[in-house]
Amino acid sequence: MKKVYLDHAATSPIHPDVADQMMKVMTDTFGNPSSIHSFGREARRILDESRRMLANSIGASPGELIFTSGGTEADNLAIIGTALANQQIGKHIITTEIEHHAVLHTCKYLEKIGYDITYLPVNKSGLISVDDLKQHLTDQTVLVSIMFGNNEVGSIQPIREIGKLLKEYPAYFHTDAVQAYGIEEINVQELGVDLLTASAHKINGPKGIGFLYAKAGIKLQPSLYGGEQELKRRAGTENVAGISGFSRAAEIAAANREGKREEYKKYKQEMISIFKEHDIQFEVNGELSGLPHVLNMYFPKTQIESLLVNLDLAGIAASSGSACTAGSVDPSHVLVSMFGKDSDRIISSVRFSFGLGVSLEDIRYSAHEISKIVKRVTA
Repeated sequence: MKKVYLDHAATSPIHPDVADQMMKVMTDTFGNPSSIHSFGREARRILDESRRMLANSIGASPGELIFTSGGTEADNLAIIGTALANQQIGKHIITTEIEHHAVLHTCKYLEKIGYDITYLPVNKSGLISVDDLKQHLTDQTVLVSIMFGNNEVGSIQPIREIGKLLKEYPAYFHTDAVQAYGIEEINVQELGVDLLTASAHKINGPKGIGFLYAKAGIKLQPSLYGGEQELKRRAGTENVAGISGFSRAAEIAAANREGKREEYKKYKQEMISIFKEHDIQFEVNGELSGLPHVLNMYFPKTQIESLLVNLDLAGIAASSGSACTAGSVDPSHVLVSMFGKDSDRIISSVRFSFGLGVSLEDIRYSAHEISKIVKRVTA
């Protein structure tokens, strides 16, 4: 049976070049980068080179990057670290209803300790209103956290416009760019963001490594205490092999970005064309102009669980949304925000996402199989 992985937004396969580089670092450069002997200095050289490359990838300075264990830790450090270290500004935070749970659950924690959180709604395209954001801003707003691109429906928020707006306010601006990094061109200077998170495993890098960009001068309260790594902002011996792999994955992603973007757009169109050919009922959740590798589809009169089981039996890996809520019976909070809790879309929608190893032939096979399954389960 043919097997097709269409869940790259959950995690992506490691690129062979990344795996090779990491293996070389793990076997040849095992020194602690904080040690002053030659073994430590070699590890430090790799760490510094990787930091420089990753900082350049978003238009930042090397000292503005803090390596973390992934996107979740980076989001936590950005939100809790900024909120606690800058309480003199205020205790009001603005975010959206469709953030990843690494942001939403972090904000819920801050609510419990006395912070006031505003959760902005989105329209049926998955977008916030900048005017709505402006109306909620006060001189007590310490942080605005709005994701770059949504992991479930691919909607891309007006980050540049928000960054421009926030220049008039004391609030810091954080964006969770985990799903967009490596796919969209990102320059923190041009976007006007103060904090940005990214994770390696979404771009064919290793799991367990990410970074937080924190603009020079921003005060952060650390969440880990120990050594003085990462300029005293994140204690713990750096994951040199993982960081090196992250750097290599980012380098490959940047070199192939435009070609991949066009390829993924063709995949979307091909799937939709085949669905039309089979004359099945479907609608796209969000806009096709969003993240090119994410396609969220509504198939009326179907059930998520049945669809996913049948797709798996046909060798096709897809998702009902964020992998971090796998096994949960709760409906997608993203679709609830977009369409309401009574909409059929929240129980009849599937996310397909593309990446390394997926071919046009795979897309065609999958689209035909999906169409057969939809016909069968709705008969």
